[in-house]
Amino acid sequence: MLRNRNRLQSSDDFLILTKNEQIRKKMERLFREEIELQTQALVFFLFEDSDNCYIPEILKDNKNFIQELIKANNFQGKKGESLTFFTSYFNSIKKIIFVGLGKKDECDQLNSQNAGGQAYSQLNQKQNVKHATLYLADPGLKELTHHIAYGALLKSFAFDKYQNKHKNKEPLSLSIITTKGSTGTVENKFQKLEAVAAGISLAKNLVSEPPNILYPESFAQIIDEKLTEAGAKVKILGEQEMQSLGMGALLGVGQGSIRESKLAVMSWQGTDTSVQPIAFVGKGVTFDSGGISIKPANGMEDMKYDMAGAATVVGLIYALALNKIKVNAVGVVGLVENMPSDNAQRPSDIVTSMSGKTIEVINTDAEGRLVLADALYYTQSKFNPKYTIDLATLTGAAIVALGGQYAALLSNNDGLADQLAKSGKETGETLWRLPLNPHYDKLMDSEVADVRNTSSKRGPGTITAAQFLQRFVNKTPWAHLDIAAVAWSKEGTDTCSKGATAFGVELLYNFVNNLIN
Repeated sequence: MLRNRNRLQSSDDFLILTKNEQIRKKMERLFREEIELQTQALVFFLFEDSDNCYIPEILKDNKNFIQELIKANNFQGKKGESLTFFTSYFNSIKKIIFVGLGKKDECDQLNSQNAGGQAYSQLNQKQNVKHATLYLADPGLKELTHHIAYGALLKSFAFDKYQNKHKNKEPLSLSIITTKGSTGTVENKFQKLEAVAAGISLAKNLVSEPPNILYPESFAQIIDEKLTEAGAKVKILGEQEMQSLGMGALLGVGQGSIRESKLAVMSWQGTDTSVQPIAFVGKGVTFDSGGISIKPANGMEDMKYDMAGAATVVGLIYALALNKIKVNAVGVVGLVENMPSDNAQRPSDIVTSMSGKTIEVINTDAEGRLVLADALYYTQSKFNPKYTIDLATLTGAAIVALGGQYAALLSNNDGLADQLAKSGKETGETLWRLPLNPHYDKLMDSEVADVRNTSSKRGPGTITAAQFLQRFVNKTPWAHLDIAAVAWSKEGTDTCSKGATAFGVELLYNFVNNLIN
């Protein structure tokens, strides 16, 4: 049984009944006499070929009726199509839902996850359902059942902890009916995906928290508690320790805040210690006012999610540890708050990074790259990783270039970039590669320091930001993911509600699995 701790919304204005009275009466008799389930909703998943659609064994004597019901409402089982009936005529059944899977030979794991999410959306609309049953007994779904359930679980996330109207609502639970003899296999596969969903949920919760609740110290505490609980090792560095390491770039960003900056280091050892780890580095600016180069008031509330890169790294390491993946992985996140004050960093300040390179601060709102400069150098010099991948909501230019469809990918290694792009296609968290080039690098040269933190000319801001980061990367294969365009969704998707997306958790989990399998 799949249980969801999130709550459902309800409304009183939803009533869909079949217009065919004969069908309605037959439906009432069908469920009253033949289905003995303590459930409030039934969900059927059908392929596009309705003439050959699989009807569960429990309904085999009513196959013609079911198909009649489907055809009466012109439901064809196409991908993305759903049909919902609400009724108060049955003992406990409130909803009957049909979800289309498209053509059988084209239904892959992504389509299956979307179908599961669509089913959950229908269950969650207008009428409060506490228990539902998903019929996944079609032999054609044998390898997709766990993905349908996973999609429903992903869609179930809701950040409603601060809304009093949701506090007393009971959670929805789902039961799944599968093909005979496949239950154990499905459960094992689903448990793996459930751990990934837990990592995604953790990341979404972190991104969604308001900045008066989530700040560097509280963020670090959550990391310590959750990751240690999952079996990873955690080390938290405070300002004094970072000062001794020479992390002037990271510390300069946080000096205007009363909140102490932190560096959280997470290690998951899933294989022999001699095996090089894969390193993931995240930008964790828990609130970005812009500092002295302050942002406009309009939209500044969105800057609570400027730590989404760090949240993704935390969620990823959490999922790897929960599933005991046979890989050595390191997660490093720089946690700061960028605030204006009499002690804040100023435009024209020069700071010295851990690498020894000096940085001229042109714009205090280009702070994320300063955090990553020290976090990247620390990670590579301490752990000697096989690959280093950083994630950050780094530039508005990425939003302009790619909208909400892709994250920007920049890399010094074609093989690594190709593997990440492949994982993006497989998971639906798609990447678009942008170039790195010495010409762009020159735009980051400073006349008074080794490098400046913004380009000397307007133009390719996402690229020049990556060129800046590359100066703090050694010869290790490295990739930079600018997730500014995809870390937050104002519309939502089939498997993700509006708000935090946790983009990158599933992508990088899949990337790791591809490497070791």
